[in-house]
Amino acid sequence: MLRKISLCLAIALFVAALPSPAFAQAAAVAEKPAVQAAKPALPTIVVLATGGTIAGAAATDTQAGYTSGQVGVDQLLAAVPQAKKLANMRGEQISNIGSQDMNDEVWLKLARRVNELVAMPDVAGVVITHGTDTIEETAYFLNLVIKSKKPVVLTASMRPSTALSADGPLNFFNAVAVAANKDAAGRGVLVVINDWIHGASSLTKTSTTAVQTFMSPLRGLIGTVAYGDAEFFRGPVGRNTVTSEFSLDGVTALPRVDIIMAHENMDGALIDAAVAAGAKGIVIAGVGNGNLTAPAVKALAAQAKKGIACVRSTRVATGVVGRNVELDDDALNLVASLGLNPQKSRVLLRLALTKTSDPKQIQRMFDEY
Repeated sequence: MLRKISLCLAIALFVAALPSPAFAQAAAVAEKPAVQAAKPALPTIVVLATGGTIAGAAATDTQAGYTSGQVGVDQLLAAVPQAKKLANMRGEQISNIGSQDMNDEVWLKLARRVNELVAMPDVAGVVITHGTDTIEETAYFLNLVIKSKKPVVLTASMRPSTALSADGPLNFFNAVAVAANKDAAGRGVLVVINDWIHGASSLTKTSTTAVQTFMSPLRGLIGTVAYGDAEFFRGPVGRNTVTSEFSLDGVTALPRVDIIMAHENMDGALIDAAVAAGAKGIVIAGVGNGNLTAPAVKALAAQAKKGIACVRSTRVATGVVGRNVELDDDALNLVASLGLNPQKSRVLLRLALTKTSDPKQIQRMFDEY
């Protein structure tokens, strides 16, 4: 009898230990592999290539001489496959020239194409490859005429694509990372090169050959980017993009503006010659605080009186050209460039002249941009 009771008890305990149907079903579900959350879709970045050293090639990987604009946009994209992890990319060839040959035709084509692209809902941003010689001028021009808060990022290199330790691939990778970064929006047109993020109104080229050639000496960096990891410090300085009053609507050509460097024993011959050649505006790369000799001042003031827009900038690397400091700009009808160097002063003056030749209105623009 005792043996029979023990057997019954063992059977009862075994049955009690069996899982219920509901528990078994739940356990079966738990054993199934977890469904992974869908990864967010990568942003679409359009790459516009214009040429430059980043698309350059040399006969060997250790020679200084090279030819710009030898590599097409498809080759650029293929050379940095790592960027495909950051964005869906497609490329277009706008031009393939050294940026010393940058011109109004390319500028207008490029700006109009960027405006078309950033108006497309599926395009998150634009990357532009460019030569270093005039990248600051192109970036500032775009900064004034692009009508979107979406990231527009220029990049370049100081060494050609064939060079030993070429800097182009990482610059391109970082530029794509910044353009794909939502935090880059609303900061104006940017230039990404050598791990630094510059604002279009701030940067300038400071060395003919050094890799770390670009600086933003007056206003500082917008941010930094290391292997695609971007950190932003500030927003843009001055009106730009969506807050800019400038537009290319109806513009088929830009007014001629010449830059003339001031120097010892300067007369007014070059000033008068520029106007005779068709210049509607003149930018003086003055000495010191935008100064120039008495004969040159006389010639400049005479042209300003005739309606030629005349801006005083400086050939000095850093500093602000103040209004009515060393010259009476009010009396002479001259414009002070403030924080803009001669090359950027020329860009702003050309766009200003599409609207007005009034020196007071042009000075307002220099104050605001």
